[in-house]
Amino acid sequence: MESGVPVERITGFPTHVARMGAGVRRALFIHCTLAHSGAWNGVAAVLLDKLAMTAFDRPGHGRSGPWTGGEDARGLHDLTTRIAGQLIDRRADVIGHSFGATVALRLAMERPEQVRRLVLIEPVMFAAIKTHPAFAEVEDMLGRVRAAIDAGDATLAARTFNDAVNPELPFDGLDATRQASMVKRVDLVLAESGVTLYDAPGLLAPGRIEKIKQPVLLLESGSPPRGVRDVHEAICARLPHAQRVVIVGAGHMSPLTHPVNVAGEIATFLKI
Repeated sequence: MESGVPVERITGFPTHVARMGAGVRRALFIHCTLAHSGAWNGVAAVLLDKLAMTAFDRPGHGRSGPWTGGEDARGLHDLTTRIAGQLIDRRADVIGHSFGATVALRLAMERPEQVRRLVLIEPVMFAAIKTHPAFAEVEDMLGRVRAAIDAGDATLAARTFNDAVNPELPFDGLDATRQASMVKRVDLVLAESGVTLYDAPGLLAPGRIEKIKQPVLLLESGSPPRGVRDVHEAICARLPHAQRVVIVGAGHMSPLTHPVNVAGEIATFLKI
């Protein structure tokens, strides 16, 4: 997405905000870890005449300000949620991908008056499946990311994370600019792990998810990362009215690799 104003101060935090589209209906897009608002460009291009779209670079990502709170996962999630809520003008459909989907989920819980419909693309709430074997595998992968960072090898850390989550887009096949960006920001993976593994914001507390009354779409790839399908099943067990759709042939980065399919499912769900 492109924006005439590169950086704005949203709730006091320097935030790159992108706006696109000429539709009357509003939508907010929240990107995944180690990406930026431009990850939505392909999806947005399909929806230009249907939605007035806003996206932003999350703290520490893209052209937004750096995250300086270390591994304060709750603080990072709080800040990101405040920024997202501030960017919603009246009501909007909210679309979140991966870690961004955990923020979208929280908006629907805490600001229901702002969220019309909710699209969650593979939310990485692994805390929802702590008793599942996949949880231990994700925990082990993040432990290897930490070990690489502690050893001073940020490149290995970025490769380990990317290739576990996005095997369809291997690190060594990415262009040098993308690789450098991931290496520079890989500490954010650990900062966010307190949300994904241990639910620092308490999103999974009894009764919280069940309070969501908005229509919900869980959008899943045909080849999701280990554990993601189990996360979807755990969420659907608490939100029986949620819809599930699979993007056949896609992996975790479906908004990048299959933007037309993702946009089509969003449009169908939003009835636009």
